Amino acid sequence: MKDFKIAEPQTIDQVTSLTIDKKDMYKLMAGGTDLLAEIKDEIIEPEVIVDLKSIPDLSYIKNENNGVRIGALTSLTRLAEDTLIKNQYPALHEAANSMATPQLRNMGTVGGNLCQRPRCWYYRDPQIECRKKGGTSCFASRGKNKYHAILGGGLCYIVHPSDLAPPLIALDAEASISSPKKDKTIPLENFYILPKVNVRKENILEPNEVLREIRIPVAKKGEKSTYHKLKERGTWDFAVVSAAVKGTVSGGTFRDIKIVLGGVAPVPWRLTKAENMIKGKKVTEDLVRKAAREALKEAKPLDENGYKKELAEIVLYRAALSLV
Repeated sequence: MKDFKIAEPQTIDQVTSLTIDKKDMYKLMAGGTDLLAEIKDEIIEPEVIVDLKSIPDLSYIKNENNGVRIGALTSLTRLAEDTLIKNQYPALHEAANSMATPQLRNMGTVGGNLCQRPRCWYYRDPQIECRKKGGTSCFASRGKNKYHAILGGGLCYIVHPSDLAPPLIALDAEASISSPKKDKTIPLENFYILPKVNVRKENILEPNEVLREIRIPVAKKGEKSTYHKLKERGTWDFAVVSAAVKGTVSGGTFRDIKIVLGGVAPVPWRLTKAENMIKGKKVTEDLVRKAAREALKEAKPLDENGYKKELAEIVLYRAALSLV
């Protein structure tokens, strides 16, 4: 592992000033559970690590009139244990409790989980120069691809590993980003980008920008949400397939619904087609099955991951019907 220096800024402005022209020389660190693994595995070799935990007041869960604000450095443990999150946003609570081990949840942060890099074994192998590291090939496309994408692939078949992103997108969350030019707030759904946009990145953040906060609007009356996760191991593991669903059921009818899959694409994958088929219809098992099957017709499995299509239908079916 190459030696590096540690910078401990005291404000967000200091972070953006430090990194404005440094690109890959500087890397931002929240909890460090993913970044340090990349460094140890010699995937990246930054000259300076900018420790965001030196900045005060970036760890909080604040309940306000128009919703909840969550600081990017809020620990996963705090998120998982917060009563407000549990009562108002069950999908987010369930996702936070599904992740990692207690030790990793103590270290990991909300912002770090949303911005973590892919777990693809070709990307994580320092001897392989895949497209995500500047090479010319995605080795998963014709190689070992049991856990890779069935949607949104093409140039690169990673799946985004965040457990928090699908429920937050389903909950209409927004991301607040600090920038040297101008701070901005965008729908979290627009935070992530596909490989065809930029194969080297998973989100829109520039090197000198910082994800500062997540904002979730107040849940509507009668609105429910849930997060269902299928994983290979009974202990902590990343999602093979997951589904976050938010919706309102009244009079036996889906008045509103939003569906986001995890573990199937390079970004959290919203199933708008399934939403449109379900919304305004009477709740039946056949309706949900048909919508899931129709929405996943566009999936293009690789040699070893065709099973994910069936699992996605199952997890969507279970999650949607659990709103009733």
